[in-house]
Amino acid sequence: MNVTLSLGPLVSLIAGILILMVPRLLNYIVAIYLIIIGLIGLFGGSNLRIL
Repeated sequence: MNVTLSLGPLVSLIAGILILMVPRLLNYIVAIYLIIIGLIGLFGGSNLRIL
């Protein structure tokens, strides 16, 4: 059984959970999320898969 997860939705899920747990970190989490999504977009996000 192969399970393939895209990196973008996984990062979004982790960021959302962290924001719910520690609302004070919202600015940092959003900034890190945007940087990661930007890097995925620049370096070809369609090739980045976690098996």
